[in-house]
Amino acid sequence: MIPLAEILHREFVYLWYYVTLQLRQILPYWVLGMLLGSAVSVFAKERIHRAFGSLQGKRLGVLGIFLASALGIASPLCMYGTIPLAASFSRSGIGEDWLAAFMMSSILLNPQLILYSAALGGTALAIRIVSCFLCGAAAGLLLRFCRRKQPFFNFSGFAEPENRDTDPRLWLRFLKNLGRNIRATGPYFFIGILLAALFQRYVPAEAMTALFGGNEAFGVLMAATIGVPLYACGGGTIPLLQAWLWDGMSLGSAAAFMLTGPATKITNLGAVKIVLGARHFLAYLAFVMVWALAVGLAVNLIF
Repeated sequence: MIPLAEILHREFVYLWYYVTLQLRQILPYWVLGMLLGSAVSVFAKERIHRAFGSLQGKRLGVLGIFLASALGIASPLCMYGTIPLAASFSRSGIGEDWLAAFMMSSILLNPQLILYSAALGGTALAIRIVSCFLCGAAAGLLLRFCRRKQPFFNFSGFAEPENRDTDPRLWLRFLKNLGRNIRATGPYFFIGILLAALFQRYVPAEAMTALFGGNEAFGVLMAATIGVPLYACGGGTIPLLQAWLWDGMSLGSAAAFMLTGPATKITNLGAVKIVLGARHFLAYLAFVMVWALAVGLAVNLIF
């Protein structure tokens, strides 16, 4: 009979192998994502937001919705920072369709998360960027053509977001922002690495293929559904997604997970609920799930 200590040591060696494998694959993207996210926050955030504000008064029509969605992706703010910013844009006269596009794409993606997602490969990265951009545009188009006359958002009580990057020394401002980024995402990233190692060691690849593989709607639906409770931080889910893709998860299922996860993250839902109210909040959830399922099925058909 094999001694317990020997079994535990063997399992530790296996898990350490998977942890180090994940770190070699993903750590460079996490570090680059930290650096890019802080650089955008310190040096480009104001320009991005001024560019969105400058759209006011221009007769761009539907094109403005697509521009707003692109600027939402470029914005480094979290949802609790985006909503006060959207409130100030609303007070300045920017339409709700443009605000919906900006907020929807901002909740799904940012420059930092784009770099994280590069660890999943070029195809998965392109799918994430395109699907998030189109999701923001679709939200804006729905509000433009389908909403009734009453306002969709309620921004009462929201003030301009506080700017924490105020140190007059640029290099110190950047380092402080970088430190906040590391503290905010680091624990989730390493928890994700550990969970991915546990999945690779103890969950058979055949089970992942059966659950999330193929072109069937069930796999996409399952991936969209587990994105709701499992998504805590974008950086923390990248190791899991990489392990699942290796084990047979389809690209469509991964796309669905990458859409429902950030859109229904508990902190994001709290922020969205404040400005939508109960009825519009349910419409938001339905839109996210339908969009994720449609994208997942379309991706599986294409790839």
